[in-house]
Amino acid sequence: MRLALTRTGREADAVDGIRPGLVAEPDSVEEASEVLGDASAARRVVVRGGGSKLGLGNPPAGVDLMVSTARLARVLEHAAGDLVVRVEAGVRLADLQEQLAEAGQMLALDPPEPGATIGGVVAASASGPRRLRYGTVRDLIIGVTVVLADGTVARAGGKVVKNVAGYDLSKLFCGSLGTLGMVAEATFRLHPRPEAAGAATLPLERPEQAGEAVQRLLRSTLVPSAIELAWADPAEPGFLTVVVEGIRPGVEAQVATAIRLLGDGASGAVLEEGERFEGLGELPWKPGEVGVKAAFPPAGLAGALTDLWAAAAAHGLSPRLAGHAGTGVVRAGLPWQEVEPLAGFVGQARERLLARGGSLVVVEAPVELKRTADVWGPAGDALGLMRRVKERFDPAGRMSPGRFVGGI
Repeated sequence: MRLALTRTGREADAVDGIRPGLVAEPDSVEEASEVLGDASAARRVVVRGGGSKLGLGNPPAGVDLMVSTARLARVLEHAAGDLVVRVEAGVRLADLQEQLAEAGQMLALDPPEPGATIGGVVAASASGPRRLRYGTVRDLIIGVTVVLADGTVARAGGKVVKNVAGYDLSKLFCGSLGTLGMVAEATFRLHPRPEAAGAATLPLERPEQAGEAVQRLLRSTLVPSAIELAWADPAEPGFLTVVVEGIRPGVEAQVATAIRLLGDGASGAVLEEGERFEGLGELPWKPGEVGVKAAFPPAGLAGALTDLWAAAAAHGLSPRLAGHAGTGVVRAGLPWQEVEPLAGFVGQARERLLARGGSLVVVEAPVELKRTADVWGPAGDALGLMRRVKERFDPAGRMSPGRFVGGI
């Protein structure tokens, strides 16, 4: 195998305890194509960016080769006048945001995982608080370059926001978790950085209070960038925070409106220059703990909170909750204990959420829990289609084998 830079896999490279036999770090799309093409005979491959998403998914069936995007870390083109940027997969999101800020622009993605790279954000379809206003990766990506399992390089989309010609490969790879191929480059549409930001916060005593407040906000003329929930202990008050952005006079008016909509006990303020929101959108779990993500219709927020607490209490657990209340996503963090109560919580919480049109995914967990509890949950009628897509792009099943829904 002719590789630009290779080394033996180390313990730090392990995916759910499985150490790769070899790690390759290509420096270009062409080298990535060569790596995968040369390995196509018998290799099981996992792609790694910053490593912030490696906890997601089932344990892989094996990792013969890990392809790192560490050296694919260039901003290839920033067309500031067109509000478009094209970057390699290994560019760290935080570094890209700093560069875009110099032009008064931003990529409106703010996933909570520190050290996230562009490739990982696309592969995991990761998002954060601002998804309420700006959408998810699928809404912002307009072009992609991928390397398939046999080394074939495929490109879709382009540098024009309204480019809709051809099959939308960009969106297909969003959330594919490396099972279809390697994301090598991505093109995004950008937004101007807001001049000012402010927030209004409401202390919460009960889930119904949170649900009612969110519905008032969503039915109003207010245009928030985020509506975030943080509830560390069901026995203590939680907090609902509404974030607004724009020109300063508009932000001041929107903060006042948000306080009125939230009701008694709400307070708010406009940030001064240089200030930032602390802790907003952070994950409610620490390394080594268990993290799950519940998704549900936004109108079901109160019921979803009750479901998570009830399922946890039934197994002697007390989760920390945080999430995007306006879009129906809540994460729960739990300390690591014995497998049985945690697996019981996952199963019961998922059953409750499914009954109200929701879902639950285990985002982070020690491998012992992953081998006991279903990480993804039922895929329903979509599983057959997923398998057919996988067979089309990776017929030998080499890319991230076993990690995705249904063991794909």
